[in-house]
Amino acid sequence: MRALDLTQQWPVPNVSAAVVVVPRDGSPVTVDMVGDPQRSYRLASIAKPMSVWAILVAVEEGLVSLDQPVGQPGCTLRHLLSHAGGYPFDGPEPIAPPERRRIYSNTGIEMAADLVAEASGMTFADYLRDAVFEPLGMGATHLRGSPAHQIWSTLDDTVRFAQELIAPRLVSRATASEAEHPVFPELGGIVPGVGRYDHCAWGLGLEIKGDKDPHWTGRTNSAATFGHFGGAGTLLWVDVGAFDDRAVACIALTDRLFDEWADEALVRWPELSDAVLDDVRATR
Repeated sequence: MRALDLTQQWPVPNVSAAVVVVPRDGSPVTVDMVGDPQRSYRLASIAKPMSVWAILVAVEEGLVSLDQPVGQPGCTLRHLLSHAGGYPFDGPEPIAPPERRRIYSNTGIEMAADLVAEASGMTFADYLRDAVFEPLGMGATHLRGSPAHQIWSTLDDTVRFAQELIAPRLVSRATASEAEHPVFPELGGIVPGVGRYDHCAWGLGLEIKGDKDPHWTGRTNSAATFGHFGGAGTLLWVDVGAFDDRAVACIALTDRLFDEWADEALVRWPELSDAVLDDVRATR
C-alpha cells in the first residue's frame, strides 16, 4: 500500500507500520506492512486499549462489574475506563467529582487494573497475558509496569490486537460495541497534546474521533473511528464507518517520543490516515 511509504519520511529512528482491511462479507483479511514487523516498541498509551480489553474479559467472567464502585464516592469502573472518574493524569487524589468532565488519567486505568487483580487473585500482568495476549497469539507483547503506558509489543502482535477490535473473539459483540461508542458523551475535555473539545468522545479505553477537529486521525476518517495514540510516537486507529463493506485499521509504531516531534506528527499522522483511506477506496 503506497500510503505506508509516507512513514519512511518521518523524522524517527525506526518505524513499523501496517494497514489492516477486514471485509464484512467474510472475505480474507488483507494486511500490508512496512518496517520490521518483529521489532519491539514501547506502545505507551496504546497499552490502555489492551489493558481495558482484559478488564472487559473480567467483566464478562463476572469478576468485576462496570457499575462497581471504585475510588471516590460516585465513581465506578465505567467512569475510570472512560476517563470520567475525576482523577488526574497521575496521582491518587481526585481533582473533580465523577462525570463532571473528561480528565485523561493514567491513574484511573491503574485503579481499574488493580480491581481486576484483586478480584482474580492474580497480578494484572498475568491476567492480561492469559486473557488477551496468549489467546490472540501475541507472544512478543509484555506488560512491564503500569497498564496505562508500559506495554512493549511488535507490529505483528499489534496487528493481531487491531483485528480483535474489529472482529472480537475474546468479548461479546455487545461488550465491544460499548467500548467503541461514546460513554458519557456530553463531557468536554482535553486529548493531551492535541486539543480541548466541548464534546470529548471516549469509549471504554478507546478514544473516539466523533466531531473532534483538529484530530490526530485524518480529515476523511469517519466520526466512528476509534483507537489511541501513545507518547512514544505510536498510533492505532480503527475506522468502521468509512466504508459500508469493510473496516480498516492503521498502526504505526515509532521509537521517538511524541513530544519531541508533536507539531510534525500532528501533520504527518493525518496525512497518513487520509492516504490510507484513499488507497483502500481505490481498491474497492
